[in-house]
Amino acid sequence: MLEKNKSKEKSCLFFTSDYHFEMITLPYIAEKIRGKNKVVVITENNLEKTVNTLLSNLILKEDEKEKILEINWKNEDSKKLKEINEYANQEIPTTIFVKGDENYIKQINSNLQNSLNNNVVNVIDCYDLNNLQENIQQISIKYDNVLTTNKLENK
Repeated sequence: MLEKNKSKEKSCLFFTSDYHFEMITLPYIAEKIRGKNKVVVITENNLEKTVNTLLSNLILKEDEKEKILEINWKNEDSKKLKEINEYANQEIPTTIFVKGDENYIKQINSNLQNSLNNNVVNVIDCYDLNNLQENIQQISIKYDNVLTTNKLENK
């Protein structure tokens, strides 16, 4: 997790499958895109197939679907980290979803922490419930908010 500073809240979410992750995040992603934020999904596995399947079954405006599909849903960490640095240097508001197991999230956050110190970047750690080493409560107490399928829950 990124260190908490005075102006940033830390958020996370828990998912059971790629489809579940996408169902939780898509409304939030659509909202961020409408607000002109960049959205980056850093993931251990390629999500292109599942996100395409999901979007083909959802009722969304076509332009929103297109913008969501423009997000790089592949597992291309180094490319995405460079992209994030460019956005941060240009002070473009960016929301980053880091999706994977605990070790992957720690590794990516370490990379982000070393390269970013910018208030326009918001990171949401996304934990795979099938691979947790700690229980949900131990993890969630480290965060200010937990993203769910209904809304963002403040603790």
